[in-house]
Amino acid sequence: MSMPFYVSPEQQMRDRADYARKNIARGRGSIVLQYDHGIALVAENRHRALHKISEIYDRIAFAAVGRYNEFESLRVAGVRMAELHGYSYDRSDVNALMLANRYAQLLGSIFSNAGEKPYEVETVVAEVGASSEEDEIYRLTYDGSVAAEHGFAVMGGAAETLTTYVSERYQAGQSLATALALAVDTLGRDSDEPRQLEADHLEVAVLDRTRTQKRKFRRITGPVLERLLTPEPAAPEAAPETAPETEPDSTES
Repeated sequence: MSMPFYVSPEQQMRDRADYARKNIARGRGSIVLQYDHGIALVAENRHRALHKISEIYDRIAFAAVGRYNEFESLRVAGVRMAELHGYSYDRSDVNALMLANRYAQLLGSIFSNAGEKPYEVETVVAEVGASSEEDEIYRLTYDGSVAAEHGFAVMGGAAETLTTYVSERYQAGQSLATALALAVDTLGRDSDEPRQLEADHLEVAVLDRTRTQKRKFRRITGPVLERLLTPEPAAPEAAPETAPETEPDSTES
């Protein structure tokens, strides 16, 4: 009877982490960032039928990268969890931190279970508040790690490089058009050669705190998205002021 090879727990965790990271890096990234009236969620996604960005609850949205069927199951679980909690208590009791903690428990237990492969996903749970100071963005990785982000969060294989790029250009209180321009520019820099992403290559949604409805989530598509991504023409330079012409003095001789 042959003896199975012994693999230390540390090596198992490293192997599982490498497996998840490599498969996540095969897809395109996503970025979530604050703007003056809410939170924008932007993903490179050329599949109209598959969403990387979705609404979870009134003020909460979900963005993900990686294997679609796995983050879709997380999204569905989050919606059910939020609906049940809101029904049992109050809609205002449902918040992003609660959902992020539940996702962290789920992803962590799957990652540490040797009989199950780790999820190949990274996700963000975002909640828009009454002001930008009350906005919340939580980034979760395949192993159940959760981090509270400020201003923006980037997911995907080139996340570290893109995070550095965004951090050097992000400004708090920027307009939605400016935030989208930065997001699109960033997503196009996930390789050595920068790429120009068009509107039909993108999936864009916002959590808009200025909406009067309870549901703050709305998708931005079509002409509205194209208009937001079109740079405004530079204002014409003002003509230099010239001194008024004076009539020749008829009294001169």
